[in-house]
Amino acid sequence: MKLKTVYGFHAVKARVRAAPESVMEIWVDQARNDARMRDLMTAIANSGLQVRMVDGARLDKLVGGARHQGVVARVEPVAMARTLDEVVESIEGAALIVVLDGVTDPHNLGAVLRSADAFGAHAVIAPKDKAVGLNATVEKVASGAAETVPYLMVTNLARSLDELKEHQIWTVAMDADAPKTLDRIDAKSGVAWVLGAEGAGLRHLTRKTCDEAARIPIGGSVESLNVSVSAAICLYETARQRAA
Repeated sequence: MKLKTVYGFHAVKARVRAAPESVMEIWVDQARNDARMRDLMTAIANSGLQVRMVDGARLDKLVGGARHQGVVARVEPVAMARTLDEVVESIEGAALIVVLDGVTDPHNLGAVLRSADAFGAHAVIAPKDKAVGLNATVEKVASGAAETVPYLMVTNLARSLDELKEHQIWTVAMDADAPKTLDRIDAKSGVAWVLGAEGAGLRHLTRKTCDEAARIPIGGSVESLNVSVSAAICLYETARQRAA
């Protein structure tokens, strides 16, 4: 099984707590002994794992110069749902899905996964073409959510949207020009929020395939919101309606 690298306090600590058996190696900066590092070391010790103390230059080399915060780990992939059918079959209650079309920035994907975890989304779906995969930057920004929220990269996004409909999951395209605002969407039953990258928006076929469209009412001088911010707003609106 191919190992992957995760780094940063949140990402490593989340993996240590959620799946310590998948952690093969952990390196930490021997020069750091602050409260945050001590907290991490306690979590590692409680999980029965060992660490290797190295200098910062070694960590820089392990992650290619990325901002690792003094901790790097090599881990096995955690088993999660790999297909849309597996996701749908595991859902109890109303489904909550995020669909991303053309999002290529790993920071955006990581932030979306973090919000998806916070609001209980069952999966994030994206096309295999013109989309970012799960890499170390995504995992760091996601702060552990990449290990809890399935991220499915599908061959045909329009077909996957049709499959969601077959499972009675309402597909809503987020479109700045839509006449209906977000709060007028009934999100108490199964819903999939479909978002495009900032600027480019949704592809025509993706927009056409969705059941309906909605917009986030915004004012001020900005014309659009970052996709990760938009996703968080959609997820919060779902949680608000379902709590009510």
